Amino acid sequence: MSVSMTVETAAQRARRERNRALFDSVAALYDATRQRYPREVVQAMVETAELSAGCRVLEVGCGTGQLTGQLAGRGMSVTALDIGSEMLALARANVPDPDVGFERVAFEAYESSRRFDLVVSATAFHWIDPAVAWTKTAALLRPGGWLALLTTRERHHEPVRAALSGLWRKHQPGSEEWIASPPWSESLRAAGVFGEIAVIHHERPLQVSVESAIDVECTRATFLSWTPATQEAFRRDLSDVLRGATVVEVVQETDLTMAQRA
Repeated sequence: MSVSMTVETAAQRARRERNRALFDSVAALYDATRQRYPREVVQAMVETAELSAGCRVLEVGCGTGQLTGQLAGRGMSVTALDIGSEMLALARANVPDPDVGFERVAFEAYESSRRFDLVVSATAFHWIDPAVAWTKTAALLRPGGWLALLTTRERHHEPVRAALSGLWRKHQPGSEEWIASPPWSESLRAAGVFGEIAVIHHERPLQVSVESAIDVECTRATFLSWTPATQEAFRRDLSDVLRGATVVEVVQETDLTMAQRA
């Protein structure tokens, strides 16, 4: 789900807070199937923010450490936040770096007297309360510090792409899931607390196993919010779509949006 940084209704807030807690139940599957972020994109982020040894980085929604591991080993002080105990257990195991500290806390409740050179969130910032997302981020950044927002997704080739889209609509018809949100750059400009904005788009072709292609769809918040019966029906339908395939070809699309604190 993608949530734009606008005022929420009570129902939208309840759904967001409920759904963002669902990933912890599939932490191991999430870690095994979610794609890592391209090194070129991470390096572009580091260079744009002019990060070096001694810099302070705050990661919001670290999950099992897919991005955290790429920030480690650079001599920077990294604080990684997540609300899931299972997610954090895997992140600590995946990133045994003394310069990386993990905290189980929601970003909205996080407090620190330190100011960071970079606040980064990888495919997680849409779960943050829009009422505080920009202002709290700006308050945690030093003057001239950067916010970096990464998103990544798999674009299937046809006819799988159309079939998969049809399955999501079939099992959750009429969902707000399918309402496109504006790009982060638009929301950042409207926030009024950031100056320079940089955007990078990256694509790379991948081949994944049929099992992995199915499993990754089963780590989506929408899937996790369904009843077991609906989940099983979706898996069965997707297995039918991919029956006979030896591998699944996808394009990993990654977007990096960065904004400097004014």
